[in-house]
Order: sequence, then structure tokens, then C-alpha cells
Amino acid sequence: MYLIARRILQIYMNRKFRLYFHNKEKIPPGKISKKGGFIIACNHQYYWDPPMIASYITGKFSFMAKAELFEKPLFAWLIRRCGAFPVMRGTDSEKALQKAFDDIKRGRIFVIFPEGTRSKDGTIGRGKSGVAMIAAMANAPILPVCLMYGLNNDKKRVDYAVGDMIPASELVIEGQDRKQIKRVSERVMGAVKELQQQIYESINQ
Repeated sequence: MYLIARRILQIYMNRKFRLYFHNKEKIPPGKISKKGGFIIACNHQYYWDPPMIASYITGKFSFMAKAELFEKPLFAWLIRRCGAFPVMRGTDSEKALQKAFDDIKRGRIFVIFPEGTRSKDGTIGRGKSGVAMIAAMANAPILPVCLMYGLNNDKKRVDYAVGDMIPASELVIEGQDRKQIKRVSERVMGAVKELQQQIYESINQ
């Protein structure tokens, strides 16, 4: 069922959007991505971000999605089978973190949007502590990804950039040390911002 849902998404995405990959060679090869056990950290610009990521990277995914997205039956069916689980704003964050940790340990690829909310103008904001805490808890590496929509006044255009995997050894946090949490969050968001800059530079060449 997962493979069917993923294929449906790929077909839909290819019809709805015009995709431009950057650093496609940095997408983890099948033997690694199928094994899972890592995190994808991406900026958040559009509600299609999670299925966009899941459509072009091989593996079984897990990601938090706001509960409102599950109100549309067909869309809910698709994202559930791509690994989404609903999270209500203001609910117990520890339960969501534990779910993410468990899924990573089960060999899934956990997708997170560290900013916590969508950017209306594409500006990448400050990352919250969740990405740092999950990476440290799971001792998992992070693959930075950046998605940008509608550049060059092309409404169908999506730029999809992939960075180098950040090893788990660079994401270690001792206890609840706030300085270390901030350091890890900034390391991750810095990598995503670098990808955004690469996209802009490639367009302006």
C-alpha cells in the first residue's frame, strides 16, 4: 500500500509541478535510504512539502502533520500511508518526540520542519529545539533539504536542493543544555540556508 501511495504522489507531483533538482547526487542511495534511521530537516513553505520530499527520496517515512490536514479524506489517506501522524497544537510535545524517536529507531526516515510553521515569503526562520532534541535522543544523522516554490515567476516551478548528511557526532547534546541545543539547531538551519543560497545563485547565473 505504501508503494502504491508513493507512486500516486509521484505522478501527481510530476503533473502539478515542474521540478528542478540541485545536488541530486547527494540523495542517499537506495540501500541507505531504505534502511532509514535518519532525519530530514527542511524549510517549510507550502503544505505540499512533506509529500514532495517523500515522492523523490526512497524509504519509509515518518513526519508530524497538523491535525487539520487529516480532515480531507483523500489527502489524509495519502499522507498517512506516507508516514504522517497528526499532532494537535498545544498538546503534549513529549509524546510527539517519543513517536519520532521510536520511528527513527524502527528504521524510518523522520521528516521535520524545524521552523514549526510555514513561511509566506520563503524567508527561512529560526529553528526550534525539536530537531536538536530528536537528533540527540535518536543519535541520528540529519539530511538538510531546501524546497523553494515559484521562483522566476514560474508558479509551477519547484527547486529541490539536497545537502550533505550531518553526522550524528556533530549533533550530540548533553542533557538539556540550552547552549548545545541552540548550537545544534543553528547548525541544522545553517545547512538549510546554504542550500537556499545555492538555489538563488544557480538561478541568477
